[in-house]
Amino acid sequence: MQYDLIVIGSGPGGYVAAIRASQLGMKVAVVEKESIGGICLNWGCIPTKALLKSAQVFEYISHAEDYGIKVEGSEADFGAMIKRSRGVAEGMSKGINFLFRKNKIDVLSGHGRLLRGKKVSVTDADGNVKEYAAENIIVATGGRAKALPNVPIDGKKVIEYRKAMSLDKQPKRMVVIGAGAIGVEFAYFYSSIGTEVTIVEFLEQGLVPREDADVSKELNKIYKKKGIKVLGNTSVESVDTKGRGCTVTVKDRKKGTTEEIKCDVVLSAVGVAPNTEDVGLEVLGVETEKNGLIKVDEFYKTNVPGIYAIGDIVPGPALAHVASAEGIICVEKMAGQNPHPLDYDNIPSCTYCVPEVASVGYTEQAAKDAGYEIKVGKFPFSASGKASASGDKSGFVKVIFDAKYGEFLGAHMIGSNVTEMIAEVVAARKLETTGHEIIKTVHPHPTMSEAVMEAAAAAYGEVIHL
Repeated sequence: MQYDLIVIGSGPGGYVAAIRASQLGMKVAVVEKESIGGICLNWGCIPTKALLKSAQVFEYISHAEDYGIKVEGSEADFGAMIKRSRGVAEGMSKGINFLFRKNKIDVLSGHGRLLRGKKVSVTDADGNVKEYAAENIIVATGGRAKALPNVPIDGKKVIEYRKAMSLDKQPKRMVVIGAGAIGVEFAYFYSSIGTEVTIVEFLEQGLVPREDADVSKELNKIYKKKGIKVLGNTSVESVDTKGRGCTVTVKDRKKGTTEEIKCDVVLSAVGVAPNTEDVGLEVLGVETEKNGLIKVDEFYKTNVPGIYAIGDIVPGPALAHVASAEGIICVEKMAGQNPHPLDYDNIPSCTYCVPEVASVGYTEQAAKDAGYEIKVGKFPFSASGKASASGDKSGFVKVIFDAKYGEFLGAHMIGSNVTEMIAEVVAARKLETTGHEIIKTVHPHPTMSEAVMEAAAAAYGEVIHL
């Protein structure tokens, strides 16, 4: 069968690209070897947030008396939390299937490979192979958990995020390798329901080391209060999985000393590797970089006519919303429209631990390194009426402006629901809004979002509530 577009992969890049292409009048098929929605909907973004919400509700109940409510006999049901998470994921996957039917998109179940002549072979679970042709093909095969060379993932004692959200039994002790978004989110979940957690991070900054230094420092302080042990500037030398548990040997990179940590399971959360093997790239001569990422232009064309790539398999942040944006831009250009290339300097980053972390643009240090003379404002949630009323005053909003022109260079937030607040800054930067325009924008009271306005006012010496 001949299609206008075949998309290999149905994650947030692939399914969004397919739906947008159908809206633009294309006949579209999507190849998927597992569940519709890819890793994000089935094993990443969505089910992890369900687990985190369960943990947060349990924490609320555990501190109910702080809100004037008496609760007796509460306990975390690990199996029920996992079951709820899987149910949420299944529901979202069914939702994408509905959207495919609504938009008349064919689903080709199996493993897709590129063939010469703008064709795709699809091998189903029984080994049957069918070939399909298309004028254009988008490769959107996503990523998988990366493993350290000296710490192979065995799926039993050394696990990755997929296994971490489907364990049969809650571990008593866990070591998390890597303090990025995946690491700190799972550390919060397991710690909140009673697992003893140690996080090991290679970089000196400790938790969320890619974020602004002030945010990292704040989260380190909060996690310490939660009883989570954080070892920054520390390398994992080895993991011994012999016997009933694991022995993790770590090295303090500053002192040069080593120590052993006993645990039941090790979660490897050191990043994402692109799924570019066994896709047929070499058959067509599609160019890749040394790390396996596919080389593309600003509209996601590869060096082979008619072949495109988006998402975690191309250079750029490995984030669901980035993949979706790339997919839309890709098919709109394919359809003859003139979309603007994606501005990778204005991509929001969100981490859904408690407290949440959200950011966009330059960190304070990066702005200085780029040569800007800057104005920095910070507003703590301890001064927020809404935060006080909600019972969580931890964290702050930090904003950075160019002192000369007022350009909104960046924002960094840590606190309750800040992942819902960061879009204001993304939109403001998109519209080239200045610091004074933020100050003069009336924010509703009482809200957490007032902190953005107050932080901007602090940068210009006009803050009211500090």
